[in-house]
Parts: sequence; structure tokens; C-alpha cells
Amino acid sequence: MSKLSGNPEGAFTRIADFYGSYIDAVYDGDGATADRLRAFYLSEPLQAELRKWEEDNHADGVLRAQNVPLGWKVASTGSGTGRTNATVTLTWGSDTTEVFVQADLATRRILSVRD
Repeated sequence: MSKLSGNPEGAFTRIADFYGSYIDAVYDGDGATADRLRAFYLSEPLQAELRKWEEDNHADGVLRAQNVPLGWKVASTGSGTGRTNATVTLTWGSDTTEVFVQADLATRRILSVRD
């Protein structure tokens, strides 16, 4: 039996919620929902940074790929100086990619997505 839990007050939970919802929207081809999720969960500077990254790399900046992963896992890597950090593991078949995500503890907005 699988179990999931979360907390709307926690920045780490928000990272996991965003990636789960965003991947679902992109997988379903629902660009409008994906855009709304970005606007809700991501800081404005990060949204601008991702648009530039996507223009330069011709791929989705959140997923760091041109396609949609078939699985995802979010692991906390600690908090400090007002921020929480997580490693997001994206899975495509037998291949995985890790991205490093940081969110603000006060606003719960995601501030950075890095390879």
C-alpha cells in the first residue's frame, strides 16, 4: 500500500506538489494548466530565468528535457538561511535525471531549478 502526505505550510511539500502536478499537466498536453502551475508555484525571477533557459535549450526548463518523465521522486536535502532544498529525480524508463530545487521557507515559492 502506497502512502502520500503533505502540508500546505511546508516549502518542501510545495516542491513535491508542484512537480507532481506539473508533470501530470505536461503529460496530458495541458499547456494552460502547466502555465498556471508555474505562475502559482514559481517565483517571478525563476519564471523569467526558465523562459530564457528554454529559449536557449529548446526544452522544458522545469524538467530539463524535451519529453515528459514517466516517474518522479522528491527528496529533501535540508533547510537553512530561510530556504529549503530538494533533489528531484526524474525517471524515463531506466534513465534518470536529477535536478536541484530550492524554495523560500516564508513564501513557499520555488526560487531555483538547477542541473
